Amino acid sequence: MIDVFFWTTPNGYKVTIFCEEAGLDYRTVPIDIGAGDQFKPDFLKISPNNKIPAIVDHVPADAGAPLAVFESGEILLYLAEKTGRFLSPELRTRTTTLEWLFWQMSGFGPMLGQNHHFGRYAPEVIPYAIDRYVNESKRLYAVLDRRLDGLAYVAGTDYSIADMAIYPWVVPHPRQQLSLSDFPNVERWFNAIGDRPAVRLAYEKGLAINAGPVVNEQNKSVLFGQTAPVKP
Repeated sequence: MIDVFFWTTPNGYKVTIFCEEAGLDYRTVPIDIGAGDQFKPDFLKISPNNKIPAIVDHVPADAGAPLAVFESGEILLYLAEKTGRFLSPELRTRTTTLEWLFWQMSGFGPMLGQNHHFGRYAPEVIPYAIDRYVNESKRLYAVLDRRLDGLAYVAGTDYSIADMAIYPWVVPHPRQQLSLSDFPNVERWFNAIGDRPAVRLAYEKGLAINAGPVVNEQNKSVLFGQTAPVKP
């Protein structure tokens, strides 16, 4: 049994997609980030960066005590290695898969997150910031589009954790002020991933937990008002 600490964000869906695809025995533990659940002491013991997703594997491969894992990219890698699924053991394909996983973690997710923030949630309109992140989003989509030219999946012929990491960040593309029609390879890939039964099921289960927006006027201070504690 694996506990998945989850909320309906792109990073949260990465893990539930993997669990559904692999047929894992897992339990979803909702962490309402708008209500501040991510700051509760019990959760911080699992995810010290107060972010979802996180997991606790109650049956780790070393047969030891339950193992907590945070950071969505590491969770995907951990689960792939645990199950032997969605990460090729062949050197070159594995390397390519991890390249695109880290591309998502280091660029695609963070830049699109800033796109969302300044385009929809910032308390004031800052044209420079909006243009900066919309343009960078378009650049990254173009990188992905070129990669997918002639390929079914990001790492080549096999569906992998790289696809699972990237897809949930494309789901909210209307919020990113761009059209998938400008990126036909991404659009084709996106529709194919979205048609997978496990992906659909992951999103259906997510909507059963939270059908509303992650960010609203009432919870902005919780989500965007965090400061680092400073020791005197």
